[in-house]
Amino acid sequence: MRTIRLANLNAYKLGRDTIDTASWKARVTAIGEIAPDILALQEVIVDETRPSAEWATEASTVIQQLAAETGLSATTVHADGTPGPTAMANNLARGWYTALLWNPSTVKPVAGGFRPYGAPDFWHGFTTVRFDIGAAEPVTVASYHGDPFRGNWRRDEAFRIKSVFRTTGGAKPGLVLGDFNALSAAKVDEPEGEQFYDPEPYLDHDHDDLEYQLLEGTIGKEQLADRRQSEVLLRRGFMVDAAAHLKVPWQATVGHWEDGRGDPDPWGARRIDRVYTTRPVVPALVSYSTHTSPAAREASDHLPVICEIDPSRISGEA
Repeated sequence: MRTIRLANLNAYKLGRDTIDTASWKARVTAIGEIAPDILALQEVIVDETRPSAEWATEASTVIQQLAAETGLSATTVHADGTPGPTAMANNLARGWYTALLWNPSTVKPVAGGFRPYGAPDFWHGFTTVRFDIGAAEPVTVASYHGDPFRGNWRRDEAFRIKSVFRTTGGAKPGLVLGDFNALSAAKVDEPEGEQFYDPEPYLDHDHDDLEYQLLEGTIGKEQLADRRQSEVLLRRGFMVDAAAHLKVPWQATVGHWEDGRGDPDPWGARRIDRVYTTRPVVPALVSYSTHTSPAAREASDHLPVICEIDPSRISGEA
């Protein structure tokens, strides 16, 4: 069985001024430890004081440099087979990019299979590439970064994500990796009954940022996490949360950086970085883990998550 390893990393404000710094080297080391076949990347940023016409060139330079130092590629292929642009996307109004990188010796981007999505559909860009991974048909992989401030927007983005992967009456083979900036609605069976895989983390919180993460009307009361984004993706089994589906032990992906390092974090330990697979890919799920090496903990305020799939077990769907 030849598995394909996909990983996700929110790289914490990865910009031109981070190249060759200790944090850059930690990111390169962590990616090397993971050795992904496909890597979804978020939070590549540019200097927004510069003309917006220069943003794409600056972001591409950073992504291509990271690809070169990790033995990966980020260059897409036009429909005519010629080299295309860097696999990245922003929302055109902000200089924050998502991206996809891959190992060119193990997976191949399909010619004409790159599509970036921006505003008005996504607050951050949504990067998608179709890959030949050795399955019966190409698989669409997406890098996503959820809106950090608006639960309604995250829910709307989830509908748009599903539209990218839908067929008439079914779902295309695909995976969405990213920083979802909200908790999952996936549930698991426990001795006491069905429970959320991610327990409620905000029950005892008392700060101004609660309105970004709680269901409206529950602040100061039940303090329930807003999981509507994930509910949309999971409805009728259109997608599954890979970690919950495989019932791996719960691990946080954020909260390991103390306040005062990076951006202040009022939330504590949470799992907001995830992998979702569409229904045809569910039988192919092999493993899921969170990468917690010293380099990964140094590299970003988000820990990488890793998912392995067996391409031979991806099913078709009418």
